[in-house]
Amino acid sequence: MRILFVCMGNICRSPTAEGVFRKLVTDAGLQDRIHVESAGTHGYHVGAPPDRRAASAARARGFDLSGIEARRVSPDDFDQFDLIVALDSDNYGHLSGMAPRDARAEIRRLMDFASEGSGRDVPDPYYGGLNGFELVLDMVEDACAGLLREASSRLGRMGHAAGQPGKPPPGRN
Repeated sequence: MRILFVCMGNICRSPTAEGVFRKLVTDAGLQDRIHVESAGTHGYHVGAPPDRRAASAARARGFDLSGIEARRVSPDDFDQFDLIVALDSDNYGHLSGMAPRDARAEIRRLMDFASEGSGRDVPDPYYGGLNGFELVLDMVEDACAGLLREASSRLGRMGHAAGQPGKPPPGRN
């Protein structure tokens, strides 16, 4: 299974979600079955590392954002990923408008997976203080836990459909 997290510039929220979810996937022993990346709907920061405040807040909670470089969503992403996860409604709208009609990827909002329900956006902390990065982490950690439950369930269904519990059908990972 391939999952792509998306915000606007790919330096705060989506790399935070990538780092949090990657750790959850690794802790669950699913790193060979779930591939995680992040991107932005805009190309403002292509090639840049995550915002230092986002990286610092994540590191303080045990999440590693090193090695992530901002990139822009490409048309190929809609066929290469199973799930594209928008961090807010604006980016969800951008992604929906960018997606080809025959796109393989399902587009969802991250907060659809949160314990407190959907309909909320993960706020952009870029122009605010450090508390904004902590709030983002709180929201992302909660929603990523729900996303991991959903992904694990899908992987189980994929394995049963292929006749082999716990294994994805050929050509999918």
